[in-house]
Amino acid sequence: MSRTVGRGRRRLTATEVDLEVLRQRALLVGTGVGSHGLEDAERSLAELALLTDTAGADPLETVLQRRDRPDSATYVGKGKVDELRELVDSLDVDVVVFDDELTPAQQRNLEQLLKVDVVDRVALILDIFAQHATSQVGMLQVELAQYRYLMPRLRGRGVELSQQAGGIGTRRGPGETKLEVDRRRIQKRVTKLEHDLVRAAGTRATQRKARHRRGVPTISLVGYTNAGKSTLLNHLTRSDVLVEDRLFSTLDPTTRRLRLPGGETVLCSDTVGFVRRLPHQLVEAFRSTLDEVRDADLLVHVVDATAPDAESQIEAVRGVLDEIGAGEIPELLVVNKIDTADPDRVRELARNRAISASARTGEGIDRLVAAIGDRLRALSPPVELVVPYDRGDVLAALHRDGEVLVEVHADGGMRVRARLEEADAGRFREFLVRE
Repeated sequence: MSRTVGRGRRRLTATEVDLEVLRQRALLVGTGVGSHGLEDAERSLAELALLTDTAGADPLETVLQRRDRPDSATYVGKGKVDELRELVDSLDVDVVVFDDELTPAQQRNLEQLLKVDVVDRVALILDIFAQHATSQVGMLQVELAQYRYLMPRLRGRGVELSQQAGGIGTRRGPGETKLEVDRRRIQKRVTKLEHDLVRAAGTRATQRKARHRRGVPTISLVGYTNAGKSTLLNHLTRSDVLVEDRLFSTLDPTTRRLRLPGGETVLCSDTVGFVRRLPHQLVEAFRSTLDEVRDADLLVHVVDATAPDAESQIEAVRGVLDEIGAGEIPELLVVNKIDTADPDRVRELARNRAISASARTGEGIDRLVAAIGDRLRALSPPVELVVPYDRGDVLAALHRDGEVLVEVHADGGMRVRARLEEADAGRFREFLVRE
């Protein structure tokens, strides 16, 4: 989060400037518009405080004004703006963060009245994503989302360019305004970013097709941000993916191999965590990354059992899944962090076939892996085969590549009931029993 140091205040020493640039002083403002009650509004503000801390600012105080609808000019109304201006001055605030998306006019009016930077929830999340993106594709996606957010917020001051095109036959005109130049440059950059991301999406699609041809099932870890997905991936696959107790520490998808108790190998992917009101710009920009989720055979939905609003987090995640077209994929719910959560709370969340586990201590991980194997195998309907007694190689292949449920001696061969991946079923077509 950028800032101008010492605006209207005493001149700071070099050491003080360095410290202030690292951590800004933030005032958080919410109205609860769109929430179902006071408790929901307070939880949303608490989450905004975590987001603000992750972005690099210190939340000093929160202000909650209950409104049915935002004020069209200043979002909170003139009287509340006066109150906020007094808090800004008394607390030496650098930035005011609003727990909703502001219109360009609201943001401009608030900055003029409060005399400090004003940031909304969307810009805050975009800032966090920009800080945490590490891969080339991730940085392109964040940059595209930021430009899409910025475009309607460009405002010109009628500044005309002094330089005019020279040469024979050139007529002098008023020239382009600064706003027009900015818009043209940004649109050109957006077009290039979209082209680069389409090319990257094609590469990802090719990789996914190759995995499908090999018949390797895929599972995706999904969940609210900071629910423990990366820690769970490390425990499941014995890998060393970055783990931090911060929001959105994972943006780029990470895929590792997971060996199931039956001997099968599956691919397990960890991707970006979700949050309430995830900015539409990010959903659009990260669509190629989220395709990893949409193409999965099974979603392992990780829930933080210590979160007081775990149920609403579950609904928020499912809402994003619906938005990206992954709402119909089979889901296995995992109640995580049971080592620190209240046991009664864990039992409440783990009803309806959910698995309780601790990604940190490993408790319940064996049950989880077994459940993943059971759910994946259940996705493949069993088939009946008759294998001649002299084709021991076929029986061995069935045991190696599928799940043999029943073997019975019959006339003409061994009658086998088994589950097979779609890619493997064709190899045993001649032995299938036709109903």
